[in-house]
Amino acid sequence: MDDSTPLDFTSAVEPSDGAQEPSTGEPRGRCFAFRGSDMLMLTIEPAPHVPSWDDLRQWSVAPIRHQYLGTLAGEHCWSAEIAPDTPFPDGAGLTNLRALYDALSETHYAIAGRAAQIVAWERDHQFCGRCGSPTARVPGERGRRCVDCGLTAYPRLSPAIIVLIERGSQILLARGHTFVPRRFGIVAGFVEPGESLEDAVRREVREEVGFEIADLVYFGSQPWPFPHGIMIGFRANHLHGEITLDDGELAEAGWYDVHDLPEIPTRLSIARRLIDDWAGRQGVAIDRP
Repeated sequence: MDDSTPLDFTSAVEPSDGAQEPSTGEPRGRCFAFRGSDMLMLTIEPAPHVPSWDDLRQWSVAPIRHQYLGTLAGEHCWSAEIAPDTPFPDGAGLTNLRALYDALSETHYAIAGRAAQIVAWERDHQFCGRCGSPTARVPGERGRRCVDCGLTAYPRLSPAIIVLIERGSQILLARGHTFVPRRFGIVAGFVEPGESLEDAVRREVREEVGFEIADLVYFGSQPWPFPHGIMIGFRANHLHGEITLDDGELAEAGWYDVHDLPEIPTRLSIARRLIDDWAGRQGVAIDRP
């Protein structure tokens, strides 16, 4: 997979906003089925792959609810939620979405990410957040409307920023208290209400490491379905100030050059694409997964 390319399936898949769900009998096609954050996969050789609705019917797996996603090369794609006590046959099982990054094609992984978000949204909006009454699907669109007060809920994203900060030939890497041991990342955080993306970057840097930045430029974005985020990536330069970890969110942070990098994020994340892009500008290719 090309690390410089954000995960995106819209060029390969004709997505649906909920208005074009096939109405001919039982669902057919590919089914991206989830229990929590784990997806049902066929694990038999030659390679793990996403089951079809025919597979689910053969196994007597009846999802709690399902949602139409669109078509991939003419094949219908669906998301579905599986009941907690559903048994699976040999050769099928649940796999965490993060672990599937290297097991699925880029297109199927991106669809799985979208499916996970749609499943979580519909599961969490069976009842109205205003009055507590049941909700029902809105015909022709991806929404659920309260049967009493009429409040409509649509799938929502939680935007987060992430920024690679350079100082000469070095970059800032930091480790949070909840990170995988010895793994470092880059500054990131959620955008607050009423805040621009650029203001969010400057605030997070100030809060987490205590200094100011300059030359802030947009890098790219990445859907982040854990469970419903989107990461907006930036690059910036250190302006002035020293590293200060006053808010307690980070365990440690420091400046690193391309030849002394600690353990860094995997290629699943936009954080890694930012780091790889910086290393490439130094004439170095990072040979790590």
